[in-house]
Amino acid sequence: MSKVQISSSINGESVEFLCEPQQSLMDILRDELSRTGTKEGCATGDCGACSVLIDGRLVCSCLVLGVEAEGKEITTIEGIAGEDGLHPIQQQFLEHAALQCGICTPGFIVAAKALLDRNPDPDEETIRYWLAGNLCRCTGYDKIIRAVQGAAQELAQQA
Repeated sequence: MSKVQISSSINGESVEFLCEPQQSLMDILRDELSRTGTKEGCATGDCGACSVLIDGRLVCSCLVLGVEAEGKEITTIEGIAGEDGLHPIQQQFLEHAALQCGICTPGFIVAAKALLDRNPDPDEETIRYWLAGNLCRCTGYDKIIRAVQGAAQELAQQA
């Protein structure tokens, strides 16, 4: 099978890559483009570890074909931090000890960013609902929820 040339933007940077038509975006990000912050958890869309934003929409990159990235803006965990340092979501995950092994953390942070971009003041029920597609086997969810609440408060103070 012949490879397809794809042009897209990843974390604000124009990129071109070749991919097999059946390759997942997760495999392209990790294996071809060295964006290893996107984690492989299940490869079936059940755990959220590989979550990325495509044109601002939260998706599991293991369920998206690399060829579908043509002309899209993709944001991975590597694109969340700004030039000034960690994004408030990332900082709050550290301050609330909302991580342990780290496999799920990038997906949770990307999902939390997608939520806060759409709803800057979510209640706990909304946060839990929004993050339901992400699984954690180590930390438990309370610290993660508190980190997202803390990030929402910090972002509101910055606005």
